[in-house]
Amino acid sequence: MSSATGENIPVRVYGGPTALIEYGGLRFVTDPTFDAPGEYPMPLPGDHKLVKTEPAPVSAADLGRVDAVLLSHDGHDDNLDDAGRAFLPEVPVVFTTVSGAGRLGGNAQGLAFWETAELWRPDGGTVTVTGLPARHGPEGCEPITGDVVGFMLTSDDLPSVYVSGDNASLDHVKEIAAKFAPVDTAVLFLGGARMDFAFEGALLTLDSALGAEAARILGARRVVPAHYDSWAHFKEGRKEIEAAFSEADLTERLDFAR
Repeated sequence: MSSATGENIPVRVYGGPTALIEYGGLRFVTDPTFDAPGEYPMPLPGDHKLVKTEPAPVSAADLGRVDAVLLSHDGHDDNLDDAGRAFLPEVPVVFTTVSGAGRLGGNAQGLAFWETAELWRPDGGTVTVTGLPARHGPEGCEPITGDVVGFMLTSDDLPSVYVSGDNASLDHVKEIAAKFAPVDTAVLFLGGARMDFAFEGALLTLDSALGAEAARILGARRVVPAHYDSWAHFKEGRKEIEAAFSEADLTERLDFAR
């Protein structure tokens, strides 16, 4: 399945969690990361680092006009690196967590879970951006991993687009499905991220099998995987995603959109 076909909302994934979504004549970028490979110290006791292993295939300038950023959280370099942070002031609005908007200031607008904002489309219609529940690890992880938010894009004459952000909770997926299923396109942050020193190695994001289950719960017609490559702490990649969706008989829904 190609994201360029007429029936699909155009989505292009640029490595890690960064994707460009064209929706209602507006251009949205998720969790911008454009740095070269390198190491990022983590604000935790001990010598812990996030390691970026692959360069981004584009720079922020290569993307052209961007109307909004959908930033799941601002506290981790694999979701907002140095170049991504420098890019934010160039965009009209950055939707993110309420706490993140307080830290970022400027054009950042916090969305609580289920809170909405509207953007005018070039054709005179509107796009609704809804903040959605997400949890970056097991129950009770928030004091360490911080707040995270997902997003839903909707408009009267367009299919819906869900961006999961760094969510590890199928319970939250079920809450989202209760309000929005069936979802047309689900951009799922996968990768099965884990840290051996954190939460006894519990998942910090969905792994491939949980991603397939999330797709089923959401009734997603198309699933665009993101957040599964370019960083060392992602434990599962494209091969594992393909295997899990094949096992779940959902292969036809996958669109890697590269």
